[in-house]
Amino acid sequence: MTATIRILDGQQARAAIPDLCEVLSDCVNGGASVGFMLPFEPQGAVDYWHEIADAVEGGGIILAVAEVEGRVVGTAQIGLASKPNQPHRGDLMKLLVHRSARGLGLSRRLAEAVETEAAHRGRTLLVLDTATGSDAEAIYPRLGWHRVGVIPDYALWPEGGFCDTTFFYKRIG
Repeated sequence: MTATIRILDGQQARAAIPDLCEVLSDCVNGGASVGFMLPFEPQGAVDYWHEIADAVEGGGIILAVAEVEGRVVGTAQIGLASKPNQPHRGDLMKLLVHRSARGLGLSRRLAEAVETEAAHRGRTLLVLDTATGSDAEAIYPRLGWHRVGVIPDYALWPEGGFCDTTFFYKRIG
């Protein structure tokens, strides 16, 4: 399986919304604590992805996708900090890979793509948060991220119940 990684513009993001909805739904249904609760169907993500496409178009978000045979199977975002005292910072968000496409190194390739683009846009520091004890938490140190600490009961798991959150940072550029 050969995958292509692309950084999308706003129009491309809008065109990818059906596939992005499927990726997000699959990840939430697989237990990912990424802001959504169960039950979660792909159509429940449409408004979210329209907001992301608007932000991509406005320059506030970098959006990358991984495609296999023309279908989006993974995605990652960098939110570009907009406060005057944070022009150097970005937030890695929603690094997601459909369960059917895991094990292909897509998380690494997606992270590298958005990190490179963030560096091109003048970012030198990235931060992220992820569910403590999740599969995702184990990925970030392998990608060069540094663990900062844990906040207990920060969010909820998709099926309910409190979820601790681990924060990471990475210098880029």
